[in-house]
Amino acid sequence: STVQREQVFGMDREGVKDIAVNGARIVKANAAKYPNTEWIFQYSPESFTGTELDYAAEVIDAVNDVWRPDQGQPVVINLPATVEMATPNVFADQIEWICDHVRYREHISISVHTHNDRGCAVAAAELAVMAGADRVEGTLMGNGERTGNMDLVTMAMNLYS
Repeated sequence: STVQREQVFGMDREGVKDIAVNGARIVKANAAKYPNTEWIFQYSPESFTGTELDYAAEVIDAVNDVWRPDQGQPVVINLPATVEMATPNVFADQIEWICDHVRYREHISISVHTHNDRGCAVAAAELAVMAGADRVEGTLMGNGERTGNMDLVTMAMNLYS
């Protein structure tokens, strides 16, 4: 996000992208040391909902250019609803935009990690799946950071009913 770039990292867009790309290279190099292990790589832009979508896609693409999911490396892109900065419909729009604009989409799994700061974690997760997310992360009964994470039990019952 803009705030994290400026206040936490004190960097511009290229500087933060370099952190992600260098991290991806380190993960790939360390995984190569254990060729008999099946690796699934995951990247998550920590404050996704506060990040410009074109920039989020640019960083995701840069990470995937290192990992090359199109060559068989399983990759999960985890998109968090950071401190529930956006309403569920806006979050779903962001997920749909990313699904439509990132490279290698057919080779990556888009995952969402919704928080319950506004009490909308389940709604955000359900709409995100409708918008193209492949999986959701949550906890049983919603226990988690701050006000909690998405409650898998409630979402499962909603989908079942």
